[in-house]
Amino acid sequence: MDIIVTSLFVQDQDKALKFYTETLGFEKKEDVPVGEFRWITLVSPDDQDGTELLLEPNQHPAAKEYQKKIYADGIPATMFGVPDVQKEYERLMKQGVKFTMEPTEMGEVTLAVFDDTCGNLIQIVQK
Repeated sequence: MDIIVTSLFVQDQDKALKFYTETLGFEKKEDVPVGEFRWITLVSPDDQDGTELLLEPNQHPAAKEYQKKIYADGIPATMFGVPDVQKEYERLMKQGVKFTMEPTEMGEVTLAVFDDTCGNLIQIVQK
């Protein structure tokens, strides 16, 4: 069994698509109209056939509440792996990304947490 798609609730699909592609560097794989919203998935530019990230609209009240509560508690909604957290931190800071946690060593990993501007905290991790 493989993970083929994982979703992330976002407040605004267009804003999220722009941030995740232009700022983070993911590539759009799917963008299909589905009623008033869209099925938008992204992939790593290094793995076109890898796990897709679905930018899921948070229109359901439970989704909004979940997103709001984990954000308020400082819990990242998901985690992305990077080869060098410090380098990625510096690159994203230059693009105006706001971090809630600077690169920090925690045992075997180094991590940092930033705000995706779409209602989520995202953790980047270097193993």
